[in-house]
Amino acid sequence: MPSLSVLLVTAAVFLTGSVASGEMLSGRESAQLMRRISDLLEVTRIVMPELSRAGAPLAENFRQGVRTLETAPNPHHSGIVYGLLLNAKAYLLLSDTLPKPAEFSEDIDGQLADLRESIRRLEAHFRATLDSREELVLGSDRDNVRRYADENRRIGMAADEGPRVVFLGDSITAGWNLDQYFIGKPYYNRGISGQITGQLLGRAKPDVLDLRASMVIVLGGTNDLARRVPDATIRNNLEAIGMIAESSGVHPIMASILPVHDYDRGADPRFHRSRLRDPARIIGLNQWLETLCKQKGWTYLDYHRAMTDSDGRLRHDFSDDGLHPNAEGYKAMALVVQPVIESAMRVTVRRSRRR
Repeated sequence: MPSLSVLLVTAAVFLTGSVASGEMLSGRESAQLMRRISDLLEVTRIVMPELSRAGAPLAENFRQGVRTLETAPNPHHSGIVYGLLLNAKAYLLLSDTLPKPAEFSEDIDGQLADLRESIRRLEAHFRATLDSREELVLGSDRDNVRRYADENRRIGMAADEGPRVVFLGDSITAGWNLDQYFIGKPYYNRGISGQITGQLLGRAKPDVLDLRASMVIVLGGTNDLARRVPDATIRNNLEAIGMIAESSGVHPIMASILPVHDYDRGADPRFHRSRLRDPARIIGLNQWLETLCKQKGWTYLDYHRAMTDSDGRLRHDFSDDGLHPNAEGYKAMALVVQPVIESAMRVTVRRSRRR
């Protein structure tokens, strides 16, 4: 018979599977459903002696969770409901492995079927609750395309100021005061903290194409790594951004993902950056990106090489938290990017003359 820890882990795996989201139940409806599940756990234990002993901790955990939820300010507390589902699903897994008394087999099967359906309804409610909260947080503007909408309209009406360069990225870009490092140049910062490459892709049209940029510097991917977005998805998003830009006459400059360091994790555990951003994955994605740029005729911008120390980490003097550049870090990036922009500008001018 599997141990309770194994059952709980297996139940957690099943909870990540695909279950259709249903309607969110009211507080009263969800409470009734959970009490029904608790009753069924007790009934099935009574008629199955083996389950009575082995399933007692799971049934008790469920009962205590229901009591906690009944006194909680929020009847839809996702953490508590998740714990209830783990224990209920583990109980079902356990019941499937134990023999059923022949004289009660038909009754037990009916009760277990009722229990299974009740748990399915609770899980659908749980997923609907999560979906509702995600929509509440993100709203209808998932990619935050409204962030620069007013400024983009204002700039769009301005007189021609020469070839525009858009810096599209996440917090690393957002924290860069371009006016301080590129005085008088038509460089526009379109960074938004926390964004992943899928969101950068969603902003390519409003923040790059509609701004009539001549070139775009794309710097993204570090947040994808932290959120465990698959490499294939990151590659697809970055390539799509480059293709959208190129198809509209905007030259793509694809920046390498910056290195990270852990030198300050003793002062703050949050600064243990390599735990979520594996340096090997960063190098692998950067190698792929460089190859892609060669194949497509795009420009590869290698921040990584310029900002890495002898141990393969982000230079300590370039970042105070192991992830975001400080003033010295941005200075180093500026020294790398300006010659690349000038070189790419010359190439695009030559190409336009040939047309």
